[in-house]
Amino acid sequence: MSRVYIGLMSGTSADAIDGVAAEIDEHQARIIATASIPLSDTLRQRIQAVSTGTHDRLDEVAILDIDMANAFADCAEKLMAELKTPPIAIGCHGQTVRHRPEQHFTVQLGQGAVIAARTGIPTVSDFRSVDIALGGEGAPLVPAFHRAMFGSDIEHRAIVNIGGIANVTLLANDGSVRGFDTGPGNTLLDHWYRQHQQGTLDDRGQWSRKGRIDVGLLKRCCADPYFSLPTPKSTGPEYFNVGWLTPLLGGHESPADVQATLRALTSRTICAAVRQHLPGVQRIYLCGGGVRNDALIEELRMDFDGLTIDSTAAVGMDPQWVEACAFAWLAHQRLAQQPGNIPAVTGATRPAVLGALYHP
Repeated sequence: MSRVYIGLMSGTSADAIDGVAAEIDEHQARIIATASIPLSDTLRQRIQAVSTGTHDRLDEVAILDIDMANAFADCAEKLMAELKTPPIAIGCHGQTVRHRPEQHFTVQLGQGAVIAARTGIPTVSDFRSVDIALGGEGAPLVPAFHRAMFGSDIEHRAIVNIGGIANVTLLANDGSVRGFDTGPGNTLLDHWYRQHQQGTLDDRGQWSRKGRIDVGLLKRCCADPYFSLPTPKSTGPEYFNVGWLTPLLGGHESPADVQATLRALTSRTICAAVRQHLPGVQRIYLCGGGVRNDALIEELRMDFDGLTIDSTAAVGMDPQWVEACAFAWLAHQRLAQQPGNIPAVTGATRPAVLGALYHP
């Protein structure tokens, strides 16, 4: 029997909170309401300051934790106003400000206790810590959801989520699953755009079209050791950021050429990862904010050279809401005492029930 859960997500780009209300059981999710609340410039700057270590004193982090929780609660209440009955639970990913699995920790802000108290709804948060405690990367967590929603026993599929960081879920037709972060998705593109243009992002990739790919710069970027690391692996903007990019620049590049090259970097590393780890892939489904970057999608089509590439809308789910829906599903898994991770993906020693549950 399907019951309604809310999923809340704020990605590494820290531009907005996305939320869905969905009717969910173990193998199906039907989105019935959506909401997106932009984060203020001030809040985004505070997130970035903590993420980069510029301002990460304990008091600053704790206050931001509460402020993010209230922003998540605002989104949940907006969704609840559209529902006839209260949801069973809320699953909140939180806002990642530090992801250091090699040091055995990860930090997502947005206190579940505050969200539960504000909304009156049981809230599941801190999904990643259990997986890390079991020796895993704590990421990516969405492959279990991708398998449940998009798996096929007929063809090999790849689900490519292009958020701030890009990650892939490789769904073989025998039911086996692999997944990992491929590297930068939108994060470098967004930061470079903000440095050189007005606004927060390169709308549909139009500015990147004005530049030309710098082959030398692209080669230096692709030589980073992360791309050749074995799986499981995960990363974040604390690694792939403008500080990572700056030493690779020759100093003579035009800003638009760098943007075009960063677009190519995202596409090439996604394609190389899928080709290496699921060489027989037959179909690619895209989700995440990068789906709206037309220039990037064209680059991917060229790099994948003839493979069918669609958004997840082709298999019944709007690409903008896939990740938020995944955390509604993970909340369902938590209340059902069912695993939410896949050890072959994260490297954890065993499947585990994920998330801390806060009652109002």
